[in-house]
Amino acid sequence: MREHTGVSREELKQSAAVTVAVLLALGLAAAWSVLIPGVDAWENIVAAVIGSLRLTGPVAAAFAAWVALRKRRALRDRPLTTWKALKAPLAIMLVVLGSFAATVLVLAVKTVLTEQAGRLSLSGLGMGMAGLALYSVIGWVAGWSLPSAVTPPLAGIACYGLFSWLADGEGWADRLAPGTGEPYDLFQGLSGTIFLDQIIWLLGVTGALLLGWAALVTRQALVLACALLAVLAAGTGVARVLAEPRPAAAQEIAYSCQEWPITVCVHPGMRAGLTELGAAFTEIASRLAETPAAFTRVEQRPLDDPLKPSSGLAPIHLPDLSAGFADEAAHEYIDSLAARCAGSAADSYREIVMAWLRGEPLPGGPLLEHEYAAAWFSGLNEHQRREWLRMFFSDFQACKLSSTHFGGGPAGAASQPASPAATQVHEESAPQVYPVYPDPSDQPSADWGPNMSPHGWQ
Repeated sequence: MREHTGVSREELKQSAAVTVAVLLALGLAAAWSVLIPGVDAWENIVAAVIGSLRLTGPVAAAFAAWVALRKRRALRDRPLTTWKALKAPLAIMLVVLGSFAATVLVLAVKTVLTEQAGRLSLSGLGMGMAGLALYSVIGWVAGWSLPSAVTPPLAGIACYGLFSWLADGEGWADRLAPGTGEPYDLFQGLSGTIFLDQIIWLLGVTGALLLGWAALVTRQALVLACALLAVLAAGTGVARVLAEPRPAAAQEIAYSCQEWPITVCVHPGMRAGLTELGAAFTEIASRLAETPAAFTRVEQRPLDDPLKPSSGLAPIHLPDLSAGFADEAAHEYIDSLAARCAGSAADSYREIVMAWLRGEPLPGGPLLEHEYAAAWFSGLNEHQRREWLRMFFSDFQACKLSSTHFGGGPAGAASQPASPAATQVHEESAPQVYPVYPDPSDQPSADWGPNMSPHGWQ
């Protein structure tokens, strides 16, 4: 085994093997946490492996810093040629890029066996590799410049903090970090043009750092000139990145739909959720039938689009297909039917209807009137509740529900006849109308029929 002072070739090989294994395991774990659950789309895989750079990048920087300080101790003050100076950092890049490729391969094994929506973005993978190369060069320069035992962990921590700050920043800063932006929306797609601009910027700044360091240690004017060209390339990349507009609207996609019992359409990468969504929204569609919010089609929309229910269509948001996704989508849609009311009293009446639409137990509310309203509403059968909502849907949306919509409250209950005989006399002597009025004038609605009694439906 060829030995050098402070380092050996065999030791570097073993360290490289360990680093590849660590980066692969860490990359898979990080990518798995970024994957959108249940989504079968190539864009999901690309976004996940790019997202894993937030953890694998700092580890690559720490490894490069460790090798750099060991290499500097081994070479000491020996003169370096350009190739001898660049050989070690380039080898480190190959190691970390190999681990990145292995991560992509492992994640792609399952996807190639199943039908995937979208397409594999090679420019996105290239941007991820360029980002890892930058992490490695930053670590190498730091380890060479500060040959201390604490430099490798500090380099990793500093890289994590810097790129996390850039990625989480607002405005233009997040475009300088290797990433896709979060949360990632399948409807926006992955822009190959933005990825190519990011590649130019990342490779430019990587080349500028590496060649600038090489020019410093070799004192070669030609290497310095190449470093200056890399600076120009980095500047060009930054200008292109900042000039590229963000996607203003979602891309047109061909929905995957289920036509029965109602039409449910989602992004093709989420077609596995069609059956569960259909089951969740079929009951809601039946309860909203003949109201202004009646629908026969459920359609997934981009996450940043506001939900605006319209006649015949129920728009939904579907971030992922994790457990309970259909119920979450249904609850969000139901909440969009009527805004929360300003007063707690009015909002409690609204929550009674919301709970029924969601299929939850009816809440009592803070006042006795609310408890009576929930009990009164629970006494209606399903058909009666649907007809009730059809008549008073506008009041429900406008936060105008009151005790008069729910049997009149405790006072109204006390005024009702107690015995069956009295009930019969009362029904014969009074108009058979529904005892709930949609407006303060207490005038019966034209929708009321002759089969309605003071106690509800016959």
